[in-house]
Amino acid sequence: MTVEDYLSGQIILIDKPLKWSSFQAVNKLKYALINKVGLPKKFKIGHAGTLDPLATGLLIICTGKFTKRITEIQGQAKEYTGTFHIGATTPSYDLETEIDQTYPTSHIDEALIHETIKQFLGEIDQKPPIFSAIKKDGVRLYEHARAGESIEIASRKTTIHEFEITRIELPEVDFRVVCSKGTYIRSLAYDFGKAMHSGSHLTALRRTKIGDYDVTNAIDVTLFEQSLKL
Repeated sequence: MTVEDYLSGQIILIDKPLKWSSFQAVNKLKYALINKVGLPKKFKIGHAGTLDPLATGLLIICTGKFTKRITEIQGQAKEYTGTFHIGATTPSYDLETEIDQTYPTSHIDEALIHETIKQFLGEIDQKPPIFSAIKKDGVRLYEHARAGESIEIASRKTTIHEFEITRIELPEVDFRVVCSKGTYIRSLAYDFGKAMHSGSHLTALRRTKIGDYDVTNAIDVTLFEQSLKL
């Protein structure tokens, strides 16, 4: 593909590796395209929806004129798969922080798990995690959290289109979720545990789809870089 192709606009599907930030993935592609294809240093490139460093999967990267499509792509439904750990919570609702509290699980069985997911189908009120990049009073929530500050977080409307349990081996529960823009799967993990009178946190997360874009058609960042011709 030529410089003109990338400037006219391309959509690149990346399978983001674990522990990489979305920003790192975009930067890796940016400098590969500059150094190997010859794109100008200030060409437009961006991603259509952040993935946490502890999540893997589909990251859509737009170049050139297609960066105008980022908002449209971000608004499409997203599919995730992953694992909840039942019986314990963490301040970040995932593995970024250590377990801070444990809860009973002896009352939890498959029937309760399958019954509880019904509470989360459709439009729900959800509070973002305190460890998130949302800003409150001009400061990102995770900065408040790391400073040990206690702040009130407003809930927001989000929609869970599908919520399926795919494996139960307590304390682990695997799931598949299709949801609207702005849904925090970490918050869903926390709320799911709470709804069962227990606790829960997210231990694995993979984004598999955004709209009609599928991670099965995505490429590893390093392989994409290697595929570019000098």
